[in-house]
Amino acid sequence: MRINTELCTGCKACLRHCPFEAIEIVDKKAYIMENCTNCGACIDSCKFGAIQKEEDTNQTAPELKPSSETYEGIWVFAEQHRGRLAEVVRELLGAAQDLAVQRQTYVAATLLGSDVAGLVEELFAYGAERVYLVENPELTLYRTEPYTYVLAQLVHEFKPEIFLLGATTLGRDLAPRLARRLGTGLTADCTALAIDPEERLLLQTRPAFGGNLMATIACPHHRPQMATVRPGVMHKKEPDYTRRGEVVRRSYEIPQKCLRTKVLEVVDQARTTVNLEEAEIIIAGGRGLGGPEGFKMLEEVAKLLGATVGASRAAVDAGWISRDHQVGQTGKTVKPRLYIACGISGAIQHLAGMQNSECIIAINTDPEAPIFKVADYGIVGDVHQVLPVLLEELKS
Repeated sequence: MRINTELCTGCKACLRHCPFEAIEIVDKKAYIMENCTNCGACIDSCKFGAIQKEEDTNQTAPELKPSSETYEGIWVFAEQHRGRLAEVVRELLGAAQDLAVQRQTYVAATLLGSDVAGLVEELFAYGAERVYLVENPELTLYRTEPYTYVLAQLVHEFKPEIFLLGATTLGRDLAPRLARRLGTGLTADCTALAIDPEERLLLQTRPAFGGNLMATIACPHHRPQMATVRPGVMHKKEPDYTRRGEVVRRSYEIPQKCLRTKVLEVVDQARTTVNLEEAEIIIAGGRGLGGPEGFKMLEEVAKLLGATVGASRAAVDAGWISRDHQVGQTGKTVKPRLYIACGISGAIQHLAGMQNSECIIAINTDPEAPIFKVADYGIVGDVHQVLPVLLEELKS
């Protein structure tokens, strides 16, 4: 949908007829928002003919065959907060390198912000061959609309084949808006990425139907192929700070309509957080612990092991431990060197968040529990009998 601002009088008739509340008045002119579904209900309501429907806009990506060479390159959104890269960026660059080898193309990072050029070397070190750098005071702190506008301009100009973003709070806000702006598909919360050797498409795997199965999704007709990837599921490669690459600087004038929101204040609040994604050792408890007292014993073991305490959704829902500790599809995805599952049966939703751990030890009374199918070592027994013995051994 497009508004002809010369004909629009700001009468608000279209607002009353829009069933999706996708129109707003800015400076006495109607403005179509991102949640517009192109239903056309507003067209007949406008007495001045100011609303038109465009079937082919310059914001919609053309339909492409998989063999088309029009689009190339694998891009990673270099999410940064106050000049510090998010950990998921390093993981995505590692995954992008593997995909690029199969597609015989380059890896690039898109870096947006203000005075963030100092991060370029780190992006090269983790695998980027090219960095698209856009610095603008309006990009200092993240806001959805200016970031979407700038990234869309970059995509239209340089045409990447694949665009990967982290499934972080920021990424989950930005990715769907950008995909809608580009007229392409998006697979959210992926846990695996691969290239189809025959069709040469990006295969994007994610949990589906409440985690009861894993779905593999492809986007054959539109570009770029877009996906958000859960932090902690991809292998982070060792950095090589001797690597060098190309820096492509761009400057875009961000329209005023994309600057409707303003960050008034950023409040830093100190609180205790559980950084499960970066933990080397995790000892996690489930329903088998019987109550919050069981987690006190887990905390004792964790202290001696230098571990972080995790939990299944059942334990969190029961109120035995806070949600910060939850591992699984609806919690955090982890990949520690050692994962000890205590009283966790191993529902597929939980396995989706920890099955890539290097070594898994499971303790459960049920020898048929699904957790034993992914465990490297299994102990069939009551966790209340096994943990005290482990505790005494660690103390001695």
